[in-house]
Amino acid sequence: MSRIAFFEDQAASQFSPLALLRPVFELLCGHFSNRERCCSRFGDSEWGAVVRPELAESYAEEHPQAAVNQDDWLQQGPIVLVNGRCLVEPDQLFALQPNTAAWIGETLAAIHLSATQALTTDAILQGETVLEIARGISSVQVSGTVLSYPWDLISENSRWLCDDFSQRSKPAGITALDSRVAIMGSVEQVFIDASARLDPFIVIDATSGPVWIDRDVRIQAFTRIEGPAYIGPQTELFRANVRAGCSFGPVCRLGGEIEESIVHGYANKYHDGFLGHSYVCPWVNLGALTTNSDLKNDYSNVSVPLTGESIKSGSRKVGCFIGDHTKTALGSLFNTGSSIGVMSLILPAGELLPKHLPSFTRFWHGKIEPLPNGIQSSLETAQVAMSRRDKSLTPAMERLLQSLHARTEAERQKAISRTV
Repeated sequence: MSRIAFFEDQAASQFSPLALLRPVFELLCGHFSNRERCCSRFGDSEWGAVVRPELAESYAEEHPQAAVNQDDWLQQGPIVLVNGRCLVEPDQLFALQPNTAAWIGETLAAIHLSATQALTTDAILQGETVLEIARGISSVQVSGTVLSYPWDLISENSRWLCDDFSQRSKPAGITALDSRVAIMGSVEQVFIDASARLDPFIVIDATSGPVWIDRDVRIQAFTRIEGPAYIGPQTELFRANVRAGCSFGPVCRLGGEIEESIVHGYANKYHDGFLGHSYVCPWVNLGALTTNSDLKNDYSNVSVPLTGESIKSGSRKVGCFIGDHTKTALGSLFNTGSSIGVMSLILPAGELLPKHLPSFTRFWHGKIEPLPNGIQSSLETAQVAMSRRDKSLTPAMERLLQSLHARTEAERQKAISRTV
């Protein structure tokens, strides 16, 4: 196979706030995003993406090697289209015969087309054209999971942590360690990159799942890691208690207790405090003792207010979902099943925070307010924070944030009116 394209279907809107600044197929689950997993397994494939129009400029800037929303590229010849919210073992996708559609139940997971004249960006985003083509050709059922909401990433994470560990190539044995680093379980279930630095008095517990510690990771003494777990490149752990089912992307600074959570990358939770069954987007900073609840006192299933609308999760354990560039102050307390938007500022009032904080708001003295100095001051703060990690807020990303600010105005005003 020479060409593959990842697309979002109309359910992408259900992944707010996590997918407000990125396609669904770039959300982390296991060691990789869905797109990264396929591309890393089949690295010689030419690839493209069909994303919401507002994401196209910034995504193309971040991935210059990809053909983003390019109709001429889509129509050049045979191609495999992959639904970005369907987690499928890549071998199944790449085994698809031409003119065959792969389904998980009633959801189209992928389609291998030998002729693509009918494909356009608009047709794929609207969905009906692709579904019509898929229903008219050969079909096969594949095993996998259809992601519908943010909490599905958390429930699937342990499975994909194990699968990714088994599929990735790795040298036999592990890097030589200080004798005071304890490994529980089989050493074959632990990979530690040779560039990683581990202090003495660290426990790596692989009895219930594998642990992968990537390049240039730094782990401080008195840290405990339970598998399955993935510690991404250049991430640092400070006296952390990492419970099973965690994925940490690159360049994070993490401490305290973290359980069954995904930290996408470039995020800080340096201090003590609990994070459980949660997803944290890039450039988030969780202040000291920031803590979330992930279980209700009556053990009932949790509902989550995505974009302000309460959605039943069907799960008893659901934490919080925090959008990019949000900052929390000392002692912030998140309720079970909270949704926090992009570029929010949280200044706690000594009690549980509202479960829904829209993008570009400040929680201050018990009320939800617009950002005090508008979006411009938050853009300046983002630029400072990103420069500390040798990154910059590009003009394309700034335009995306400005666009998002306008598109979330109604949601913001509705939430503000409730607390006036």
